Amino acid sequence: MDREKSLLFVIPVYNEEKNIRRPVEDIRHVFGDADIIAVNDNSSDGTIQVLKELGVNYLNLPLNLGYSGAVQTGIIYANRNNYDYVIQFDGDGQHKAKEAVKLYDGILTSGSNIIIGSRFLDNTGYKHPFFRKIGTALFSFMIKVLTGKKITDPTSGFQIQDKKTIKKYSIPGEYPEFPDANLIARMILEGYVVSEVSCEMAERTDGVSMHAGIIKPIKYAIKCTYSLLLIGIFKLFGRKSKNV
Repeated sequence: MDREKSLLFVIPVYNEEKNIRRPVEDIRHVFGDADIIAVNDNSSDGTIQVLKELGVNYLNLPLNLGYSGAVQTGIIYANRNNYDYVIQFDGDGQHKAKEAVKLYDGILTSGSNIIIGSRFLDNTGYKHPFFRKIGTALFSFMIKVLTGKKITDPTSGFQIQDKKTIKKYSIPGEYPEFPDANLIARMILEGYVVSEVSCEMAERTDGVSMHAGIIKPIKYAIKCTYSLLLIGIFKLFGRKSKNV
């Protein structure tokens, strides 16, 4: 298919030795020889060896930058290599390549700059933990208040971005530590067209989520809420909200 020539799958990976084979093979099965770049966030397990066995192009970060740093590294790579579209695709097996087809076809026809794969636009059967469900509802409400647009799944990392968005996300300071609801709200307010398509996702089977434990999800919730509040304050006083 010709469409893969301008499309890059960016897969951030951190200690995904047991999981990474499945998403790579899934993408290849559905998209043929589509370009893939895995960004290894200084894994301490055998992730690199598996990537080598799979013959996947990868960038090896010398230190752990976290999810945001790994994803932005992949986006910068896409920008420097003149890709038209990037699909963010998790390395833990939760995202499905057949659902990525919806993202790609959608961005070609909808005029959107960003399309989010939503678990909640329709009933996909995805089981969201109670507290994360509350957080998602809160962030969705705050985005609606700030922008007037309803986003049902503001914490979804399953997204496609066009070249305009890729260029912006490649700029230092334009991609925050937690690129979720806060980033979505800011992009909408800056005139970017953000939409959603309903996508099925699987549950993680091995490894540890970036939101695992107690401290990480609390930090995430506080920072995202704080960022959204700042965006609201900047909007109120007519200032552009950056780095939030």
